[in-house]
Amino acid sequence: MTGGDLLFAGLSCAFFMALVGWISWLKTRGTADTKDGYFLAGRGLGATFIAGSLLLTNLSAEQLIGLNGSAYGFNMSSMGWEVTAAVATIAMALIFLPRYLAGAFTTLPQFLNDRFDPTVRRMSVLLFMLGYGLVTIPSVLYSGSLAVIAFFDVPSMTGLGDFSSLVMMVIVIGAIGSVYAVFGGLRAVAVSDTLNGVGLLIIGILVPVFGLIALGEGSFGAGLTTLGSEHTEKLNAIGGANDPTPFGTIFTGMVFANLFYWCTNQYVIQRTLGAKSLAEGQKGVLLSGFFKIMVPFMMMIPGVIAFHMYGPGLGGIDEAYPRLIRDVLPLWMSGFFLAVLLGAVLSSFNSLLNSAATLFALDVYAPAKGGEVSDAQLVRVAKIASVVIALFSFAVAPYLSQAPEGLFQLIRKFTGFYNIPTIVIVMVGLFTTRVPALGAKIVIIFHITVYALLTFVLNEQVTLHFIHQYAVLFVIEVGIMLACGVLAPSKEAWAFTRNEKVDMTPWVYARPLAVTLFSCVVATYLLFSPVGVANASGPGALFGTLIAALVIGNAAYWSRAAVKR
Repeated sequence: MTGGDLLFAGLSCAFFMALVGWISWLKTRGTADTKDGYFLAGRGLGATFIAGSLLLTNLSAEQLIGLNGSAYGFNMSSMGWEVTAAVATIAMALIFLPRYLAGAFTTLPQFLNDRFDPTVRRMSVLLFMLGYGLVTIPSVLYSGSLAVIAFFDVPSMTGLGDFSSLVMMVIVIGAIGSVYAVFGGLRAVAVSDTLNGVGLLIIGILVPVFGLIALGEGSFGAGLTTLGSEHTEKLNAIGGANDPTPFGTIFTGMVFANLFYWCTNQYVIQRTLGAKSLAEGQKGVLLSGFFKIMVPFMMMIPGVIAFHMYGPGLGGIDEAYPRLIRDVLPLWMSGFFLAVLLGAVLSSFNSLLNSAATLFALDVYAPAKGGEVSDAQLVRVAKIASVVIALFSFAVAPYLSQAPEGLFQLIRKFTGFYNIPTIVIVMVGLFTTRVPALGAKIVIIFHITVYALLTFVLNEQVTLHFIHQYAVLFVIEVGIMLACGVLAPSKEAWAFTRNEKVDMTPWVYARPLAVTLFSCVVATYLLFSPVGVANASGPGALFGTLIAALVIGNAAYWSRAAVKR
């Protein structure tokens, strides 16, 4: 880009971001002064804001670059993390969310305190806070800064060195994101996420369209023909043993990893806990599941297009998406794209920051103070905590560049310290009544110890894929908790205490739509498989028959559901 082009991109980016900020301010002014207002958006979030916030909380620069890079370098197998997440959203909508809202919980550790004891609550908070503060929040800032630097060549534009440019972008992105999280609370986060989500959908659709036009030398149809007839192995989502995501893993540890992320991870579920009703929460969660089905088309197909256009000769697979953007996106859209990219990064950052502050204020500060703590005091403490956590993440983020195995490996390793024990404790806690707090404590200590050994000590000897390790640990840890329930059961059976503060009437179409969503998961895998477009001769009769069966099955279920009502 020339100096004039960069100026235009910067000014148009600033305009779009200012527009999002202004609308967010209009929608949230005066709503973040109380505990529920600041932490749960006044328990007034509708389906659109829940779905939009879930989408942008989940998707950031690492998905834009990483998923496209995986498709460029390998195939579509990494879509497993995205597409199968839709199954976890079904579990959240139908199983977990009704219980969370019925108990009027603000945080997951609050539920664990109710189900087990304060020690389990403190241990879970410690796991979350360490994970968020040391890895997750800094990694979002780091990956987002790298993306901006890669797309817009910040060192050349500013004259700064690579590390100095990284530090500058970390501070700029972090400071902007902190404004939403610190001063606006969850509602400001949800509103800005939804607006940025609209932008992400627009970019997600336009990039593959422009890419196919470029691939077809001006013809969208010719590009689509090339995509479907050459190197069709790139369109295969049925991963083998040497692919990033072997197909078998979606039936083992990935199930539990997704359940943790979508059903128990505080920074994801917090916007669902702010739903104005159970029905609105279920609509929003299921809608986010349909968005996850779209991710392969928006964030992996461009990577395949890049392979067709550039071949395997790029310096690294993560260069594929930035190179494609620079080559196919019109100049007049560069500022809008930058605004969307920053919006996706800011969304994940401010959501994490808001949730970390929520955990500190409600699960550390309030219990430590004892007695009643005023809403004003809790909000003030949360804002101070947000600032401290943000400053800490600014200091940590640039040094993630020193991770010897790369950012994604680092995130994967450290998330494993708390994802499986959390989902184990929550699931056993929800569906049993006599398993004691002792079982939860043993599981947390056991998991941290064994996982550390598998990851850092015995990693050369253990050849089992890390996702399969998740499943093995899940089974063992559930067994530990159930054994504790048999050998040392609680003296009194736990009884769920209802304390609902919103309308708990389920959405009448939740189950039929869940069936349709699951069918879409199956259909997407059929499409990106050897019976679908991963076949050089194109989808055959078997593909058509299976899709027809899914459509007929859905129609029959919806008809039956309509008759019952």
